[in-house]
Amino acid sequence: MQNQFFKGLKVVEFASVLAGPAVGMFFAELGAEVIKIENKTTGGDVTRGWKQPDEDPDSPISAYWCSVNWGKKHLMLDLNDPSDRAEAIKIALNADVIISNFKPSSARRLGIDAMTLRLENQRLIYAQLNAYADPEDESPAFDAVLQAEAGFLFMNGEAERPPVKMPVALIDILAAHQLKEAILLALIHRERTGEGSYVTTSLLESALASLANQASNYLMNGHIPQRMGTRHPNIAPYGDTFLCADGQILLLAVGTERQFTQLCQVLDLENLLQNPDFQTNTARVKNREQLIRLLQARISTMTLNDLMTQLHASRVPAARIRDMKSVFELPAAQDMVLEEKMADGTRTKRVKTIAFRIDSQSNPL
Repeated sequence: MQNQFFKGLKVVEFASVLAGPAVGMFFAELGAEVIKIENKTTGGDVTRGWKQPDEDPDSPISAYWCSVNWGKKHLMLDLNDPSDRAEAIKIALNADVIISNFKPSSARRLGIDAMTLRLENQRLIYAQLNAYADPEDESPAFDAVLQAEAGFLFMNGEAERPPVKMPVALIDILAAHQLKEAILLALIHRERTGEGSYVTTSLLESALASLANQASNYLMNGHIPQRMGTRHPNIAPYGDTFLCADGQILLLAVGTERQFTQLCQVLDLENLLQNPDFQTNTARVKNREQLIRLLQARISTMTLNDLMTQLHASRVPAARIRDMKSVFELPAAQDMVLEEKMADGTRTKRVKTIAFRIDSQSNPL
């Protein structure tokens, strides 16, 4: 049922790079017909050329492009050419949803802006993705720029070291989720009223909406988050890493008093539970360095596999640090791989953009 949820829905994608195409792929995964219109004068979406050194330089696609372009029909058009533009507009006017990250001025010049198209099709849902909150601010902005502008870079990395960019374009992914949610609400509204909508979000606002506790720490207490590596500013030991006897790295994410008690029991460190410096989370955060030294001394005598077995049995949140190969050895990761054979015979792979299930027939009881 799930992969046909949007069967009959027509989505036209005037979007490139990651955020907009991720929204289009979301609907394709759920059964919608998604038509991606790419600029034939530049060879299509710019990410077609974002290849790693070991990729085929002559291939018309890259692994990056494949990551968010599954299940779509692709049309190469020159929107500055009158006949190509007329074809694109005809397709757009017959759509249910349009996804665009065109600059507003460019969309108006080409006649594919929300106002122009919705005058002809009042049921149309036009979803616009901008870089900044002001839609007329057409400053170029890739994900790294927004990671910097929204504060992520400042607080990401190790203490006394330069800022570190997150290794995926997380702001694009967050913006894609915001735009998907807006489109879904617009579809509900259209179902109830017959009216289409103009929905919009920006990379900056999506990033700001995701600052969560770090924003509240500042807004309520004036605390400016500093670079702490994997550590958590409010919880200890949470995000702290430890070297095991076999050279493997363990990460702990102890979030409750019960879990800390269980951790101490696994490590034969029950004496810590009687120490006022570690009896509460607030005390552990304050005395984190002393706590980490004591935990490390014990963990360094144990192998990762043995320790993980005991921690899991005691329901203490812990993890090994996996590389991508190890990640996709997990059954759950293997189940999320989508394959697609391209027109030239190339077999492509990517991970699903959806991680939920809908089954109206199942009974959870």
